[in-house]
Amino acid sequence: MITFAIRRLILSIPTLLFISLVIFLLLQLAPGDPMAQVPLTVPPEVKEKMRIALGLGEPLYVQYWKWMVQFFWVEPMVFIDWLTRDSTLLGWLPDTSLYDGRLRMLSWQTRGPVMDLVVQSMPQTIWVVGMAYVVGVLIALPIGIYSAYRHYSVFDQTGTFITMIGFSIPPFFTGPLLIVIFAVQLGWLPSNYNTVHEVTNWDTFVYQLKQMVLPVMVLALQTTAQISRYMRSAMLDNLGQDYVRTARAKGLREGVVVMVHVLRNSMIPVVTVIALGIPAIFGGAIITENVFGVNGIGYQLLIALFANDIPTVMTLTFIFAILIVLFNLIADVLYGVLDPRIRYD
Repeated sequence: MITFAIRRLILSIPTLLFISLVIFLLLQLAPGDPMAQVPLTVPPEVKEKMRIALGLGEPLYVQYWKWMVQFFWVEPMVFIDWLTRDSTLLGWLPDTSLYDGRLRMLSWQTRGPVMDLVVQSMPQTIWVVGMAYVVGVLIALPIGIYSAYRHYSVFDQTGTFITMIGFSIPPFFTGPLLIVIFAVQLGWLPSNYNTVHEVTNWDTFVYQLKQMVLPVMVLALQTTAQISRYMRSAMLDNLGQDYVRTARAKGLREGVVVMVHVLRNSMIPVVTVIALGIPAIFGGAIITENVFGVNGIGYQLLIALFANDIPTVMTLTFIFAILIVLFNLIADVLYGVLDPRIRYD
């Protein structure tokens, strides 16, 4: 298993490099000019100097190479220095001082380092999106299991109807709808997410939970709809297998048959959906974060797209690509854990 994981990690390097090249070329073909937001009063020669300072006057291969050096070499040095200097976990180690003052990856919009923007926005996304995904999975698995065990019952038909709604209605509709119902009409929950809110006592903790309810509900609805259907389908496929009839004939309790034998085999395809759904929900959070004002990665990506901020867009998009490749590997490794017949070494 370890050999397989190492081999997959090595093979993922050329894959990610090819993805980064494709992203870079696509962004170069996109219409728009980052200098379009410069006031008309700025003289043309000053605009040209600003363009050169942003790296726009250099050939494409030079821009791509600089981005690679900044992303894979300069930013990791900055991160390691931060770990050994300011982090709580490794701050006790001697300061590494690897960063030598090289030019970091700068945003064309904010003129600041892109990775600093990522570090500031990532906790908000992980807090909201991560909570939504955990809630969605915890709700979806029991619904899928019971719907398969009591298939065609009232519970199963109701769950099918609700999941169809979750699949059909996009977040940009459910978000404003929930705001109108729970924030405007009922006044129970805040409509806007306060990113700078700090939890210092019980009242601030309650407010933090309240402002998380609406975005978590929107994202968890889609997660629940998707995973519960996969769970139900996988359970139905295994409930009719011969090993289930054999286990029942041996006198095993129904709970052991369903929750141990059937559930373990059914989780193999569901693991793929759960693992690959993690980077997908980060992408789906782009709309949700903008609807509720969550200053996360999705919110920053949309702002960078409107501003034609190529370094920020490329960096955030490439981070999503890394998440997809990483969770593909995690899903493959979990196959071997769930199914003893699968051996990679």
